[in-house]
Amino acid sequence: MTDANELHERACGPDPVREDETPRQPELVVITGMSGAGRSEAIHTFEDLGYFCIDNLPPQFIRQLVELTALPGSRIDRVAVVCDVRSLSFFGLLADELFNLRESGVQFRLLFLEAEEETLVHRFKETRRPHPLCASGSIIEGIRAEREALSVLRGRADVIIDTSDLMPRELRSLIRERFASPGVRDAFTVSVVSFGYKYGIPIDADIVLDVRFLCNPFYNPRLRPHTGLDQKVRDYVLGDETAREFLDRWFGLLELLIPNYIAEGKSNLSIALGCTGGMHRSVVLVERTAEFLREHGYRVAVSHRDIGKDRERQ
Repeated sequence: MTDANELHERACGPDPVREDETPRQPELVVITGMSGAGRSEAIHTFEDLGYFCIDNLPPQFIRQLVELTALPGSRIDRVAVVCDVRSLSFFGLLADELFNLRESGVQFRLLFLEAEEETLVHRFKETRRPHPLCASGSIIEGIRAEREALSVLRGRADVIIDTSDLMPRELRSLIRERFASPGVRDAFTVSVVSFGYKYGIPIDADIVLDVRFLCNPFYNPRLRPHTGLDQKVRDYVLGDETAREFLDRWFGLLELLIPNYIAEGKSNLSIALGCTGGMHRSVVLVERTAEFLREHGYRVAVSHRDIGKDRERQ
């Protein structure tokens, strides 16, 4: 979620605008539906898919959002917004606003989330949150009033998902199937970092591997001054039979893990490979891991946290 200043910065950016650029409309998804049916899970999933997302947007601001993100020079090409009964009196304008948008040629998809009454009651009791239309204290009355208020929008929805029997990961999977771009891997990033154990383990890593069992170039006087980015150090580390066997097994594990992380709805994975000082072995293994992942079509970010620290101490 974001504020207006960030929206303007991301939409317009600092680059100068060319007068001959033609405005183009970003892909727009409007999310609505029953309270407790999974709207929060949905908007987070769209964020993971690379959409620019705004939660609880009053309906009359949708057109302004479309116009702003369609400005020449905008870097936003996909937008998802949640409009629901939390905006109270404003929400009654949503059906008319969406109708006017379509009439004026603005293309969008309307995602409607719903669930059975019994399921919604159970979810509200579980979270101990009041229903937004529950003026009298009766959850059921609030649910029924909301369902009636949403009946017109449900009839106009492009996609309807009943979440009564869905786990959060199953809802994420359904949304990804219907709204992800063909290159779903483009929305998934793998960060691979090398580090030295003497300087501490990266606290944000999902997977940490200790590669100190490999032959250490530090004990070779010719290699010690160099780093794992130098070909002679790379050849030394990868030339060892143990390193080759490790890579075979490590790459096989990645082939198993990453598709399942994506299916679970994870948008990024942080891998940390560590040796003693973070200058030789871990650097070589990180570079080789990044090569493997790129060969398989993944977007990869590489960093070597401690690569120069031992050299500075020499």
